[in-house]
Amino acid sequence: MAKQEISYAGAMARIEEILARFNEGELDVDTLAAEVKQATELIKFCRARLLKAEQEVSEILKDQ
Repeated sequence: MAKQEISYAGAMARIEEILARFNEGELDVDTLAAEVKQATELIKFCRARLLKAEQEVSEILKDQ
């Protein structure tokens, strides 16, 4: 995945696109590894974003 700013929603949309193409048998052997690698990176990114948001919300609520 290129080092560019992507939103959580954008990352999820790309993961869903890759998954749909995989489920429909549209990924051939030549692109399968690259697509799986990108999906894995996007999943890591999403998990990190969720963790950060959870921590920020916890901090906000702690101060209430």
